[in-house]
Amino acid sequence: MRLWSLHPKHLDSKGLVALWREGLLAQKVLAGKTKGYTKHPQLERFRAQKKPMDAIGVYLSEVKKEAEKRGYNFSGDKIVSAPKGNSKAKLKISVTSGQVAYEMKHLKRKLLVRDKEKHREISKKKSSVHPIFAVKKGKAENWEKKK
Repeated sequence: MRLWSLHPKHLDSKGLVALWREGLLAQKVLAGKTKGYTKHPQLERFRAQKKPMDAIGVYLSEVKKEAEKRGYNFSGDKIVSAPKGNSKAKLKISVTSGQVAYEMKHLKRKLLVRDKEKHREISKKKSSVHPIFAVKKGKAENWEKKK
């Protein structure tokens, strides 16, 4: 499971679809509706929120928004909980600059193999994070499997 801290616009089509599926799985885990992945370390940053289901809902809403920009039809009905309006803007999860850098490097390696055009596109741009995240200085997360 990879719940990218990067903005979904950086992902290729395969990555975006995979993120949607994995985000929905994360939502299921956070809701206690599955026995698998319950100890997955990437879920800890969502569990640490006052309302974990709202946090994953906001996360999925942004993935859906990016999918719509590309002409995909991800079903918003699958998002269980997402705050509306201003409360959405208040929901922020910290991510370290090192984690963002690690993820961008990891994504570029993947894209070099499966989508060279997307690789060229993101190599020209500065990376940005998913809107739910706020970047702070620091190293990549300890739970990250460094490659």
